[in-house]
Amino acid sequence: MNANLAVYLTQFALALVLAPLLPGIINRVKAKYAGRHGKPVLQTYYDIAKLLRKGEVISRTSTWTFAAAPSIALAGTLCALALLPLGGAASPLAFAGDFVLAAYLLGMGRFAVMLGALDTGSAFEGMGASREATFSALAEPVFFLALMVLTSLCLGLGHSADTAFSLSTLFSGQTAGAWLTGRGELLLLPVIFFMLLLVENCRIPVDDPNTHLELTMIHEVMVLDHSGPNLAMILYGGALKLWFFAALIAGLLTPALPLWQQMGLRVGIVLLLAVVVGIVESVMARLRMERVPYLLGAAGAMGTLALILTQAR
Repeated sequence: MNANLAVYLTQFALALVLAPLLPGIINRVKAKYAGRHGKPVLQTYYDIAKLLRKGEVISRTSTWTFAAAPSIALAGTLCALALLPLGGAASPLAFAGDFVLAAYLLGMGRFAVMLGALDTGSAFEGMGASREATFSALAEPVFFLALMVLTSLCLGLGHSADTAFSLSTLFSGQTAGAWLTGRGELLLLPVIFFMLLLVENCRIPVDDPNTHLELTMIHEVMVLDHSGPNLAMILYGGALKLWFFAALIAGLLTPALPLWQQMGLRVGIVLLLAVVVGIVESVMARLRMERVPYLLGAAGAMGTLALILTQAR
């Protein structure tokens, strides 16, 4: 086994094991800010283990769509994560244009959960699915715009079209090195991806994952009828999706170091980003829903500015 594959498999295994730690870190930081002891950092692990031992309650009015939605969402997130260049090591599954596949694997999982929510016939869950569809439709162009900036950078650095359109090249550590050459516009990209992390994972200020008021929920209202192992898959898939977007930011912030050093640094950045999310959720209130498109609009404006400045080089 070569070093590239060993680093990739090691960090992929770490992602699978440590992903449920991220929600625990976020909740613990929020508890400290509020002056409370809070839940254990490993609470998500306990919840998943408990749910896997429980049975399920499925409405007679729902179909196989409802039962299959959590496994489809989890499978899509796992496949998208497998396309990332983990620890600076290129994914063995990488190919030109794989970022399109990664984006739509996540979209497939989201679509499956939305269909499962609609399949219950619940007005509240249908309302949550509608909100999820609206915000994801606004976030998707911003995601591709940020990737266009990275693609333009890679082409400018002499990469061929076959490699410049792959996640393994876009997030290989060259962005952090480009900052030292005067490409300050690339500093906007971590901010854009952090905003996408908050939107795609329904975190404050977009949504409150701990709320129990159906009229204000987005993601949580769609999974109200899930229980047992299916709910465990949703919790685990949500943690993996949070790791995915945090790993994208880590790929932008980590310089081109030796592989094992990059791996350790990227894992540290991912865990640190969970602390940052906890701080953001502690100091900000949830936005009114009509204000969320403005947040995504600001991210799109920053992406457009970064693309213009990159093209002007």
